[in-house]
Amino acid sequence: MNNEFFLALDILEKEKGIPKEYMIERVEAALLGAYKREEGGNSNVRIVIDSNKKDVRVFKQMAIVEEVTDPTTEITLEDAKKINKRYVLGGTAEIEMKTKNFRRLSAQTAKQVIIQGIREAERSNLIKEYESKREEIITAQVIKIDQTNGNVILDTGTSTAVLTYAEQIPGESFAIGDRIKVFVTEVRRELRGPLVTLSRIHPGLVKRIFELEIPEIQDGTVEIKSVSREAGSRTKIAVYSANEDVDPVGACIGNRGMRIAAINDELRGERIDIIRYSDDPCEYVTQALSPAKVESVELDGERSCKVYVDADQLSLAIGKEGQNARLAAKLTGFKIDIKAK
Repeated sequence: MNNEFFLALDILEKEKGIPKEYMIERVEAALLGAYKREEGGNSNVRIVIDSNKKDVRVFKQMAIVEEVTDPTTEITLEDAKKINKRYVLGGTAEIEMKTKNFRRLSAQTAKQVIIQGIREAERSNLIKEYESKREEIITAQVIKIDQTNGNVILDTGTSTAVLTYAEQIPGESFAIGDRIKVFVTEVRRELRGPLVTLSRIHPGLVKRIFELEIPEIQDGTVEIKSVSREAGSRTKIAVYSANEDVDPVGACIGNRGMRIAAINDELRGERIDIIRYSDDPCEYVTQALSPAKVESVELDGERSCKVYVDADQLSLAIGKEGQNARLAAKLTGFKIDIKAK
């Protein structure tokens, strides 16, 4: 039976990543609890778990006294010497207990403690797994769609997680079996396990997709400086390259627009404006307001500017319901006041 026990620990360590030492501590606690339950909580006990010898032993500890007043915790010197002749008065005698003699209830209690230890370790491993993916993209498969609230249940490969309706791109729909990319925004420790917040509307999703799809971003030739997004409608992304021979905007668009088309497909047709970043704030704001043509930009504060456009460009610069100006402001970090010349 001991061999089977230690074999189980080896399997847990190999397949679930639960350290053997951790489980041995949990088993010690389980056996201690089981024994104390057996004895009404009055006795002292010592647990010996030897992983090298593959041996588990339980010793009841009793005080050696002249006259016994509590037979559950005390033993006479005469009886102690029957166990070991070296025992002396005032010392502690140890009597080995056989775990197989524990009542079923005590054994069940020990089993539950061990199972709980496994669950806690699995939750801890799961949390570590998700925390390593915080602010990263994971690909998950749709396994259920809740018709009452629109939430989508996903198989992430390590567990199931929920993509709430509020974190889905407006207007997108899913089918069972779909594989989708989601952005891990938050991981919180809860009693039942990690609570993972997934998103398809976070600007970080666009940033990570560009990093996956554009080789020049992967190798550092092109750098993403900023992203502003109104999911399902429009995104502006500012890119930069220190290499004068590399056009950062062209690299993101790709030959015949193939790269940006793939990203558009993943984002359900969301419009993406790729902006050339500039250290010159006036130039940066000008680029950010594209496709409108800007005549001039005047800085009137540390993070504020006035932008002048021709009258026929005003509505384009501002955008429908102010979207173009709003996204440009988020992208650049500037408060932008647009005026017609």
